[in-house]
Amino acid sequence: MFQGTSPFSDSVDATFLTIVGISALVLIGILAFMAYFLVRYSRKRNPHPENIEGNVPLEVAWTAIPLVLFMGMFYMGWKGYLDERQIPDDAIPMRVTAQMWSWTFEYPNGVKADTFYVPVRVPIKVTLHSVDVNHSFFIPSFRIKKDVIPNRENTMWFRTVEVAQYDIACAEYCGLRHSYMYNKVVSMDSAGFESWYKKISEAQAKPYKPLLAQSQ
Repeated sequence: MFQGTSPFSDSVDATFLTIVGISALVLIGILAFMAYFLVRYSRKRNPHPENIEGNVPLEVAWTAIPLVLFMGMFYMGWKGYLDERQIPDDAIPMRVTAQMWSWTFEYPNGVKADTFYVPVRVPIKVTLHSVDVNHSFFIPSFRIKKDVIPNRENTMWFRTVEVAQYDIACAEYCGLRHSYMYNKVVSMDSAGFESWYKKISEAQAKPYKPLLAQSQ
C-alpha cells in the first residue's frame, strides 16, 4: 500500500490521505467545540438561558472555510481524473473483454490471452467492453477502475514501473460467480515480453511484428 506502482497511485494516495486528514481535523474540532459548549453553557453554569444574537464574521468564517476545503479536495480529484483521461499517443492498444465470469485480453494482432501480459514502463491503452452484463475493471495497485458496459466502449490506460504481478478484480457485482473474476497483470521486461508475444502469435497463427518497436 502507498507504493508508486502506476502513474496514478501517488496522486490518488495523496488525495485520499488529504481528505482523511481534513475530515479527521474537522471531526476533532467539532467534538472539541461540543465538549466546550457542554461545559460552558451547562444548566449549572447558566441557570437562566439567554438569547444568542447573530455573529456575521463567525457565520462568514464557518461558510468560507469549509467551501475552500471542499473545493480544494474537488480540485485534487478533478486533476487526478484528467491525468487518467490523457492517454499517451504512443500507448499500445489492447482490448479487454468481460463476460460471466472471466476476462479476455486481446493484443493488436488478434492474439488472445487469459492473463494480461504487458511490457514494463510502456504505456498501455485499454479498450473495455462487455458481452453480457455490467462489469468493472479494477486494478487496485494502480488505483484505477473503469466500468465495463454492454454496447459501449470505455477506455483507460496505465504504465507499470517494475517487473511484477498485480491483481485484477471485477468491482461490479455481475452474478453468482462474480468472485471468480480475479486475474493478473504480469509486467515483463522488454525481451521477455517480446519472446512471449512472438511464441503466442505463432501458436495462434497470428502475424507477428515486434510490438515494442511500434510504440517507441
